[in-house]
Amino acid sequence: MPNTPLPQTPIPAGADRLQLVLARSGVASRRHAAEIIASGRVTVNGATITEPGFRVNPGNDVILLDSAPLPAVERLRTVLLNKPPGVVCSMDTTQGRSVCELVDLPERLVPVGRLDKESEGLLLLSNDGAFIQRMTHPRHGHTKTYEVTVVGRLSSAAVRSLGEPIELEGYLTRPAHVRILSAGDTCHLVAITLSEGRNRQIRHLCARAGFHVVRLVRTAIGSLTAPTLLPGTWRDLRPADIKRLDA
Repeated sequence: MPNTPLPQTPIPAGADRLQLVLARSGVASRRHAAEIIASGRVTVNGATITEPGFRVNPGNDVILLDSAPLPAVERLRTVLLNKPPGVVCSMDTTQGRSVCELVDLPERLVPVGRLDKESEGLLLLSNDGAFIQRMTHPRHGHTKTYEVTVVGRLSSAAVRSLGEPIELEGYLTRPAHVRILSAGDTCHLVAITLSEGRNRQIRHLCARAGFHVVRLVRTAIGSLTAPTLLPGTWRDLRPADIKRLDA
């Protein structure tokens, strides 16, 4: 078979990356799909393609894997889950019960971002690669708000420390926005809004400020909230929700 890449300019309407098309068909994860393509097992309109980012139109192009058509593409779906504590944001169930087990659907959804195992609150799961990219890439600036129950001395210096950048794994984070929702003698409720999310960032911020985290709940993704969504339950994301997230 010819190995010459197909023309890529201009990109046709409805085109998508070959790697994502394979992943949506359910044959592999996006990472494994890239390996499959690079190994020369995929052809598009008779030409062997080894570039995962090669643009195709599944509705018009003939895409074969090992000389066989791809399975039917899943319909795009995104859901909003109220994650309870004790479940992990991973497809790897060796780490514990996965959030994916809470959403019983025929589509293969993956977590959009993460919450650590003991944290709670709003989490998106999706099979829409373009949506996942918009929601997770820092350049889009999607904020996330958390209500954090902490124990410690609530001084002005401690509150200031919560909002200041912190270096995590060699990366200096953006400042956080902090609001005191309630203050007790030793136990306090604090709202922290991040414009990016590094691994366990809020727990690191609280530790630096001298606080012990008792509970951490994500209450908003951008302007999207769901106060009536019970822990462990989910609902489909509505078009109005997506407009709010993309605004």
